[in-house]
Amino acid sequence: MAQTSGEGIALGRARDAAARGAWADAYTGYLEAREAGGLGPAELADFASVAYAAGHLDVAIETWERLHEELSRLGEDVGAAGAAVRVAMHLLFDTALMAPVRGWLHRAERLLDPATPTPVHAWFAAVRAFERLLSGDLDAARDWADQAIETGSHTDPAAAAIGRVARARLVILDGDVPRGLELLDEAGTAVMTGDLDALSTGVVYCELVCALQGLAQYDLAEQWTEAMERWARTNAIGSLHGRCRVHRAEILRLRGQCAHAEQQVLLACDELRPYVRRELGWPLTELGRIRLRRGDLPGAEEALLAAHGLGWDPEPGLSLVRLAGGDADTAAAAIGEALARPLPVPSKELPPTSGLRRAPLLDAQVRIAVACGDLETARAAVRELDEVAVRFESTALAASALRARGDLLLAEGDAAGASASFAGALRAWSQVGAPYETAECRLRLADAQGALGNLRAETLERSAARTELERIAHGPATDGSATDGPATDGPATHGPAIDRSRAETAEPDTFVREGDHWRVVFDGRRTTVRDSKGMHHLARLFAAPGREFHVLDLVAADSDDPAAAGRLSRAGDLGPLLDDRAKQMYRRRLADIEEDIEDARADNDVARQEQAGLEREFLIGELARAVGLGGRDRHAGAASERARAAVTQAVRKAIGRLREACPALGDHLDRTISTGTYCAYAPDPRLPSGWST
Repeated sequence: MAQTSGEGIALGRARDAAARGAWADAYTGYLEAREAGGLGPAELADFASVAYAAGHLDVAIETWERLHEELSRLGEDVGAAGAAVRVAMHLLFDTALMAPVRGWLHRAERLLDPATPTPVHAWFAAVRAFERLLSGDLDAARDWADQAIETGSHTDPAAAAIGRVARARLVILDGDVPRGLELLDEAGTAVMTGDLDALSTGVVYCELVCALQGLAQYDLAEQWTEAMERWARTNAIGSLHGRCRVHRAEILRLRGQCAHAEQQVLLACDELRPYVRRELGWPLTELGRIRLRRGDLPGAEEALLAAHGLGWDPEPGLSLVRLAGGDADTAAAAIGEALARPLPVPSKELPPTSGLRRAPLLDAQVRIAVACGDLETARAAVRELDEVAVRFESTALAASALRARGDLLLAEGDAAGASASFAGALRAWSQVGAPYETAECRLRLADAQGALGNLRAETLERSAARTELERIAHGPATDGSATDGPATDGPATHGPAIDRSRAETAEPDTFVREGDHWRVVFDGRRTTVRDSKGMHHLARLFAAPGREFHVLDLVAADSDDPAAAGRLSRAGDLGPLLDDRAKQMYRRRLADIEEDIEDARADNDVARQEQAGLEREFLIGELARAVGLGGRDRHAGAASERARAAVTQAVRKAIGRLREACPALGDHLDRTISTGTYCAYAPDPRLPSGWST
């Protein structure tokens, strides 16, 4: 295809920007080139990769679909299959819809000659391995992982690396934990060489951390999360930023830093908003777990129900919320149903049909059954939880099993046996570094000691537990571990050491507007940043540390007529809930699902039909939410959503400019500024001075 001069200039700019990692500029350049004269197959492939890197998942998938169609028409079977595999890969890792993944893999398979291995064959095997793993078909997943490694070793190292992570996870699920951990370590170490592309590197990191989280190997998960974060600061593309934040939030929750964890997971929700919203279920379930630990039962329920509405499994979190709210009977019915008939929902951390998937459900069932006085159910759950802990050789799982056995023994009247189990669980959770679980065990140990008549021991344990739980529930996000990992020289709370003498003598932190610029002083360093809406929002947050501002109030405060702005904002119309492109893509995914359901019926695969049926219900519900009678668009009346998006974008852009001028300030704001429907600045209270504004 001959290039016009305009197209050639735009393409040149786009390629230069992509080489620098300036993805937004590269994306704009490719759009201009496409409008100027169209893009050939090679340029379309480059554009699809750039679109993903720039955060336009819908455009990336749409472009790979278009390339598949064009190459199929030209008879270029391998290239067409490669494009189909890329569609499947993005759908797998970014939407959690398995039926469309299977449909696109079938398209690719029909075009590939098994006698002539190519990089496309290796990628096909890698994606198929994870599709089978997340669907619970572990036998088939093993075969495909081995094929990805074998073919990729000769044709494409990136596909082989992803295949190795899949194989490591399968070895763990087979019960050979030491060998599986060794293989995970090998895969992670190999990816740190920097030889793989950014997308493949991010996928390997993310899947590696997911495997360790699912196995409850939290120390290792934290180490690899920190490695992923160091890489992500300069290399992450697309949704990888959001995934990294979810992993960090999980670690922060475990370490008892729940306020900070909630900040991170809310940011992840902003960054993981693909055109198919189902993947949001992952951070939303984590948000529910965090809020439950903070004692925010309405907030936890809201997050978990939202995740369920997106087709995600809210258990055991939702049952534990019901139990905490005093409705043990409803909790018992729900957790029993979750164990007897688990939803066929994919999970990156806890693949279905595995003991690891059942372990947190069993832990919750013991607590709920004991509360209901159903000791027979509790006994069965304790036995199975013991078996899972032994099989997977995890200190955290062993601690969970000990706590569960203590609950059962205390309910049976064996206070001495319960006390020993709770003490063992307490030691194990302390070794893991999980203050919330440790405090829970202290409370149960206090109950056991009280039953034994050891009132002084009861009082000591209960007091220590309540102090720690109060800190977790209400403590601010204060430390640096959200982005930089735990400090090595700080106090026991893992926060950074504070140089108080310097804080008392240095020039005060300053954030003052002077005409069209802002004068900023942070940690003794002065800089000037030009005016923007985001800077106004930051100034308002700095002026009231710890206070939460609704985004509508921030928007109104920055208006020439705040009262009018508030009225218009609250009455405003967001436009259609789904734009035309999104509706078209949802309908294409529905067609993929219908095709998969027909194939499953032909194969008499009931489990696959059920999984695809749930995905179809989700997409139909999304379209029904967006389109009313007669095909008319439904419009969003919640003006706070528009304000939330605008304020978040403005604040993050301002933080980016401040980071360019002062990296330390950028890191500080990442840790202390939370955005969303409510925004806040939560600084370290140990610092004696605030901002001068």
